[in-house]
Amino acid sequence: MTIRKLKVILQKKCLVDINFEIKSALALVGQSGSGKSLTLKALLGMLPLSMTSELDYSADFELKDSIGFVPQNPFTALSPLTRIKKQFFIHNRAMELSEIETLFKLVDLNAELMHRHPPELSGGQLQRVVIAIALSTTPKLLLLDEPTTALDPQTRENIINLLTTLQKELDFKMLFVTHDMASAEALCDTIAVIKEGEIVEYGSMKSVLKNPNSVYTKSLIEANFLNREFRK
Repeated sequence: MTIRKLKVILQKKCLVDINFEIKSALALVGQSGSGKSLTLKALLGMLPLSMTSELDYSADFELKDSIGFVPQNPFTALSPLTRIKKQFFIHNRAMELSEIETLFKLVDLNAELMHRHPPELSGGQLQRVVIAIALSTTPKLLLLDEPTTALDPQTRENIINLLTTLQKELDFKMLFVTHDMASAEALCDTIAVIKEGEIVEYGSMKSVLKNPNSVYTKSLIEANFLNREFRK
């Protein structure tokens, strides 16, 4: 899948102007304000009314009907007063319990949890629920907005492993938007580094991490890995 000429415009000013290809799992990495979130919102059709977007893409599926979305914070992604089972919808209808059970098996959750309220679940369990909801429409592209940020290190590793397994089983592509190079390295085979709305570096994860071409990319790598225990 190739994204060409993705632009986000505010009052004739171009905030994002990028091109990239998602072969399997692509990490879109950059500092806060670099354009990561605007890219994600443009793909989801969720930009503020003050902004417009342009997009050209090539894929073997219709983009707008084939996207699953995993938001950043599982604690705020779900209604705390609504039982989990009531938060599953597909094509504007509530899903049957048997359908939810199938999704829960995919993300390795006990089906009993669907009858609980979100505050009764751990962060890792909630993130699995959010992933299950994202998979309910059988997406061809899964958009991930910093899905490991609110999790402890062990839970973060478990979620990364789960996503890797799910991609192999269900054969979808992933766009992982993050500032966390370590999680990106664990999940993705390709990386695009974004700065001020433009891609400044693109390539295989291994080659970019080993030999970054730009000072900006090098600073991101050094800042991310400086205090990572598993990089010692």
